[in-house]
Amino acid sequence: MPRPVMKTVRQQQLIDATLISVERHGLHHTTINTISGLAGLSSGLISHYFGGKQGLIEATLKYLLDELKQALLSRILGKNLPAEERLSMIVESNFTEFQRSTAATKTWLSFWSQAVHDPGLARLQHINSQRLYSNLAFSFKQLMPEDVAINSAKQTAAMIDGFWLRSALSNCPEKEFEQAQILCKAFIEAVIIQHGENKCR
Repeated sequence: MPRPVMKTVRQQQLIDATLISVERHGLHHTTINTISGLAGLSSGLISHYFGGKQGLIEATLKYLLDELKQALLSRILGKNLPAEERLSMIVESNFTEFQRSTAATKTWLSFWSQAVHDPGLARLQHINSQRLYSNLAFSFKQLMPEDVAINSAKQTAAMIDGFWLRSALSNCPEKEFEQAQILCKAFIEAVIIQHGENKCR
């Protein structure tokens, strides 16, 4: 196997192992040894590929962010979707099977907690929040006046994050995640009904 391909495979193995380690042990108790043990790779590869545990942690968060981005792109890329449908796709991309998995939810929760104290993770989380808001605002602006669209995007982003968090922490997350999607979409529909016809006024 060519070296660049092997490098990519090993990096992904270490990222996958990080997700499993955080799921099992939490972020604070995830170590270079727990990660390398789960990956079945030398601990030295973490320093070689990521510069250490912190670099790998940030790479894992970037992986989660990229999964969010790709989930949306797979739903809208190359399709001339109405703004209403695009908003629905944004909701769905935040509640995919992967984002609802135990490994992803526990890792996200750990990252959010750690981001309060870690500038690198805080920066990545800010990028994530801005991307969600921008995608929502872009679609809402096609349906209603700009000031209303901005407020609607902020409210919807807060609902998506809030419902995701409540669902991840619930005793029956799968059921709660499903209901969360329904409620977020219902909110969007209500906002469009209320303000959509006022775009040109």
